[in-house]
Amino acid sequence: MKKIKQNISFILLLTFWCSIAYSQNENKFDENGKRHGLWKGIYEDTKNPRYEGAFNHGKETGVFKYFDNTVKLVVIATRDFSANDGSHYTTFYNQKGFKVSEGKVVGKDTYVGEWKYYHLDSKKIMTLENYVDGKLHGPRKVYFPNEKIAEEVTYVNGKKEGVYKKYAENGVVLEESNYKNNEYDGLATFRISEKQISGQGMFKNGKKVGMWKILEKGKLKNVNMNLQGKKFEKRKKPVVDYPGK
Repeated sequence: MKKIKQNISFILLLTFWCSIAYSQNENKFDENGKRHGLWKGIYEDTKNPRYEGAFNHGKETGVFKYFDNTVKLVVIATRDFSANDGSHYTTFYNQKGFKVSEGKVVGKDTYVGEWKYYHLDSKKIMTLENYVDGKLHGPRKVYFPNEKIAEEVTYVNGKKEGVYKKYAENGVVLEESNYKNNEYDGLATFRISEKQISGQGMFKNGKKVGMWKILEKGKLKNVNMNLQGKKFEKRKKPVVDYPGK
């Protein structure tokens, strides 16, 4: 029994000294004052681990892991610097370990290329976006949980441009419109079913113009949008300066 206790004490002591030796190799700087080797960060309020990753003379290398502020050490994000080109592939996770989003980042927070967003607690993609220099640029698509298309539009330098479509889960196009410089512009059609239009007409600079077909009490009614919201103004009497007054 005494020998067992001695063995346990020896193992605990060895573990203690190993942990000290290991910790002494963490959070080091090179001769130029740059981070080098394994680094670990903590949350200041709880002292729980916040991140861990390796530096090579000031540059991040490999995969960095980021943890939530609990003792469970749940990984909530990873950043993969393997490309070695100033970018990193970032993946965000929720508390259950499911991906929330993932894509390429340049510098600290400039999104580039394709980004994927996932439905809650699912491996199914919810949104696909494309970025150039941190701005949406290119096609953007949204999907239902059944993987059918829900929305699609194109962005140019962060603004909607061209045809926009919104779908019902059964595939019916609920909205088909046009955008210019991030505003409605051109013909737009809105539906409540495949055969029933709820509104149709033209937009100009984000405002409805001209004659529109509007569904009222089950019937389409023609409405002149150029007159909507405009108040009738009485003509004011002219001010006349009479000589000698």
